[in-house]
Amino acid sequence: MLKEKITAVNGLNVHTIQTDKYKTNTLVLKMKAPLTKGTVTQRALLPYVLQSGTNTHSNVTALRSYLDELYGATLNVDLTKKGEHHIITIRIDIANEKFLKDSTPLLSKAVQLLSDIVLHPALDQGEFVSKIVEQEKRALKQRIQSVYDDKMRYANLRLVEEMCKGEPYSLHVNGQLEDVDKITSKSLYDYYKKALQEDELDLYIIGDVDEAEVLDLVKLHFQFENRFVSRTHLPVTKKNITKVNEVVEKQEVKQGKLNIGYRTNVTYSDDQYYALQVFNGIFGGFSHSKLFINVREKASLAYYAASRLESHKGLLMVMSGIEPNNYEKAVQIINEQMAAMKKGTFTDEEIEQTKAVIRNQLLETLDTPRGLVEVLYHNVVSERKRQVDEWIAAMEKVTREEIIDVANQIELDTIYFLTGMEGEK
Repeated sequence: MLKEKITAVNGLNVHTIQTDKYKTNTLVLKMKAPLTKGTVTQRALLPYVLQSGTNTHSNVTALRSYLDELYGATLNVDLTKKGEHHIITIRIDIANEKFLKDSTPLLSKAVQLLSDIVLHPALDQGEFVSKIVEQEKRALKQRIQSVYDDKMRYANLRLVEEMCKGEPYSLHVNGQLEDVDKITSKSLYDYYKKALQEDELDLYIIGDVDEAEVLDLVKLHFQFENRFVSRTHLPVTKKNITKVNEVVEKQEVKQGKLNIGYRTNVTYSDDQYYALQVFNGIFGGFSHSKLFINVREKASLAYYAASRLESHKGLLMVMSGIEPNNYEKAVQIINEQMAAMKKGTFTDEEIEQTKAVIRNQLLETLDTPRGLVEVLYHNVVSERKRQVDEWIAAMEKVTREEIIDVANQIELDTIYFLTGMEGEK
């Protein structure tokens, strides 16, 4: 199995994964900070500004043509929420020079480029270039707006807002529309300097690389001024549910969106997490699951019906698309599937089939450098070190009793229904 080595270098955790599986080398920098209302929008803007220019390649065009010179290297940025954390990801994929005829030191150039993007962005009089910031603010507004146009994503967002009111997790990963215009080149640059000092930084380097060489390159190129990271362990919010929150929202929609949120009371760092994974697979995670078969196929009530976990926050979310007049019936059938799980009304065959699908899914994810980093990064967020093979072995051992036990800890929290203007409920 893949071996991950972790070394602290200049206030950065460097994760090297030596493998000859890929013809490319992948560098992924993760910047983690607590999700807060005051920083979420600036943070959502920051990676896009950083990838738009460095001190040596001062705009997007110059940066992209430099990537082309590096044998078509690629640069991507991304934002995610994991539990109550807001995570910026910056990724470079570059050819491994071992497979090239000439000996351009591509790995060295990639590490240098990543450090330029993060530590030496394009500046104008000591702050970000206003033209870049304004352009990226427009793009950010579009990203925030696009959720409102995609009703499936919108219903998901609204469920989380209603269910996690007053908790950091209710914040949208791309920030808040009303806060975008308040951001200036200077305020964003000030925030960026603070993030560099305080964020928890993890750099993953994956490929057929020499670990000592990688560490030397990182030492050389990643030098921070006064970094004082305090590891922020955010406890999972425990919520006492006294009454199920039911929310009906009306808009001009043809298809109703019924989204239901539960608290699992189990997170990635718990031993019971493996059983929860298997539970979700049987309940709604896959095409052989109860929601898919009973809500969509047998009762023909839904266009789609599935469930997914938020592993670090301890949430289970059911998403379905239904005819507005099928609301009561759909809620009833979904409740029945949950009740069946709590009673243990599922077959050994369903357990085995689910384990096989989870195993295949995990192995498929690990097949790409990007997927591999996502799986390993769970360890950083949860502060629970799990080797990949331990993960598979523990999941295989999950028993029927453990699935029933985990099912009985799950509590219904919020039912959110987005329906048409004329639809009677």
